[in-house]
Amino acid sequence: MKTKLSWLCAVAMGMSALPPMMANAAPETTAAPVVQETDPTVTATDTAEPDQPADGAAQPIGSVLPGVRGANSPVVADNAPSRDVKLTFAQIAPPPGSMVLRGINPNGGVEFGMRSDEVVSKAMLNLEYTPSPSLLPVQSQLKVYLNDELMDVLPVTKEQLGKKTLAQVPINPLFITDFNRVRLEFVGHYRDVCENPASSTLWMDVGRNTSLQMTYQSLALKNDLSAFPVPFFDPRDNRQLTLPVVFAASPDVTQQLAATIVASWFGSRSAWRGQSFPVMYDKLPDRNAIVFATNDKRPSFLRDHPDVKAPTVEIMSHPDNPYVKLLVVFGRDDKDLLQAAKGIAQGNVLFRGNSVTVDNVKPLLARKPYDAPNWVRTDRAITFGELKTYEEQLQSTGLEPSPINLSLNLPPDLYLMRTNGIDINLKYRYTAPATKDSSRMDISLNNQFLQSFSLTSTQDTNQLMLRLPVLQGLLDGKTDVSIPALKLGAVNQLRFDFQYMNPMPGGSVDNCITFQPVQNHVVIGDESTIDFSRYYHFLAMPDLRAFANASFPFSRMADLSESIVVMPKAPTEGQVTTLLDTMATVGAQTGLPAINVTLTDDGSQIQNKDADIMVIGSIPDKLKDDKRIDLLVKATQSWVNTPLRQTEFPSIMPDSNDRQASVQTEVSSAGPMAAIVGFQSPFNDQRSVVALLADSPRGYELLNNAMNDSGKRAAMFGSVAVIRESGVDSLRVGDVYYVGHLPWFERLWYALSNHPVLLAILAAVSVVLLAWVLWRLLRIISRRRLNPDHE
Repeated sequence: MKTKLSWLCAVAMGMSALPPMMANAAPETTAAPVVQETDPTVTATDTAEPDQPADGAAQPIGSVLPGVRGANSPVVADNAPSRDVKLTFAQIAPPPGSMVLRGINPNGGVEFGMRSDEVVSKAMLNLEYTPSPSLLPVQSQLKVYLNDELMDVLPVTKEQLGKKTLAQVPINPLFITDFNRVRLEFVGHYRDVCENPASSTLWMDVGRNTSLQMTYQSLALKNDLSAFPVPFFDPRDNRQLTLPVVFAASPDVTQQLAATIVASWFGSRSAWRGQSFPVMYDKLPDRNAIVFATNDKRPSFLRDHPDVKAPTVEIMSHPDNPYVKLLVVFGRDDKDLLQAAKGIAQGNVLFRGNSVTVDNVKPLLARKPYDAPNWVRTDRAITFGELKTYEEQLQSTGLEPSPINLSLNLPPDLYLMRTNGIDINLKYRYTAPATKDSSRMDISLNNQFLQSFSLTSTQDTNQLMLRLPVLQGLLDGKTDVSIPALKLGAVNQLRFDFQYMNPMPGGSVDNCITFQPVQNHVVIGDESTIDFSRYYHFLAMPDLRAFANASFPFSRMADLSESIVVMPKAPTEGQVTTLLDTMATVGAQTGLPAINVTLTDDGSQIQNKDADIMVIGSIPDKLKDDKRIDLLVKATQSWVNTPLRQTEFPSIMPDSNDRQASVQTEVSSAGPMAAIVGFQSPFNDQRSVVALLADSPRGYELLNNAMNDSGKRAAMFGSVAVIRESGVDSLRVGDVYYVGHLPWFERLWYALSNHPVLLAILAAVSVVLLAWVLWRLLRIISRRRLNPDHE
């Protein structure tokens, strides 16, 4: 980053030394922001007049070095590619995208990153805001900061009160770094004296359409792997990762496995961004890409590359564009490609230079079930510090501190019924309230309120032993919190809200009492713990919701060492794309590459295997005749079983009678369609089969787009998900089976939980039997007491 910033500064200083005629060649506009009102009753455009220099010449827009002409001119290198980017607050601001700035909470902002291989040559903030009609003009203002550097101040004029206003604020690109924060600070006044900062009249609404418009300019990078995975993946880039994968022709199983390992590793890095790996056969991509090649099988654009003598990973420039890089995974044969791919996934920290040779990759320790890095540990209590994603996540500051959020990613088969609760050892610190009042800390889970705890004026360090029951019931004491079982899923948000009653001005205008507002500080201790180690793993299947949101059951082993993927022979580009996208999604959800997955194109090899099976392309013959299948897609024809009764809500589990197939329908059409089908493996009762099917190349596009769309993934549940141009439709049809283990007494309670009448009868019989046993026991004791000599 220092190199990038120094390069920009050097260019800016060089331009400042140009002769006046050349310096003035940049377009001249006003230095003050252009403010336009959108109220239909106003016909004229209000434009703030700029301050004119003494010589009468107009000052350039966004000038940051007064008196030095051209210091803020766009930085443009010869022949460097550039792109225009528009980032709206709806895209990058916290939900709902718009923000309301108030007197006691005057700050709001958005954050964005900058790729290492790009710089910003021009930037403009297009503001859309509405000030409160009760504000005092000119005394009320909006201050715009970039990385805590003041960019501009927008005074609120009389004509703007209560009306939507548009303003353009130039952003100096010299202050844009790898990670950036645009902060808006509202300075609001509604009277000259005795103001109350908490007054409901002090507000400014910043709209969702507020945007940052920037011109990004590419930098020419050296062919150096020391920065890997940059430029193929840059953690500062919040966009979906799109990384083409090139083969010489339709890849065999070993090449597919090598590409799977690399794609899943990139997926583990892309995390929430989403990822796509479009596959090309012997084509030259126009963007950064990965190329798999051997000495005998290589794309035509690498035909002149020298043969390699070992597994090699090399970075090279695109033949037609030096700003585009290719990551070439090279080997003498397919076995070398596999070793080079494992080197990328497990040894990239050693990469440097323009190429490396992967001499050996030696596994040292086998993975254990449910040890995915992105999941909460279930073998012991885990600290909040281990769950943080950035340094200051567990602290907040302000008159009204922002909520503290913590994500809990749980295995979807965690069995939480009939438990005493989830133990949390919570340690927290806070600024003590000035007086004894109603200040409190509220705890919520998945936007559902759990309980609140008072903030006292005498303590600044607290510790709570919380037990969070997962079934609704009576509160047992003051520290028990109720969580409905259906509200706890694979991805959960635990939120802590600190609510302060801050002293505010009061009295009359003649006798005004004022206070200097003091910021409150709150901290949840890193040493706080939550414990999921006492729970069983048990889940009713098939459940495509668990597959869509957590890649279960394949993610049970984070390295997929107990999974088999069945591919067609000579797969198409779309089918290999589905393989790579799906494996990358698994990596994103577990945080670990699929380093030990088994890949085959022979459907007969899955017979009698103790493994979960993923099928891409078509159902193998060994599974086709299985009565558990409720949907098939083949070319233009498909058939589906429809259940007796269907519910639209994923959280509602119908009984076994409603799930029975009542109708089988066959349809032929040339329109594209894809489907995801789940059923029990015929080779092992504890294993599952998930089939990803499509009828055309466009069908595979629909499938891949749906798996990358969080909204469409949320619509997947049950045993069948049909994907069409219109969206996703899911069905619960067929038999239910169970994976995991429960003790016999827990399994009995689970079986009886859906039959309350039978449970009541058994309870009554148990009470009668217990009473009879006690009666007989008391009779025996009484007989012995009355006749002690009787044996």
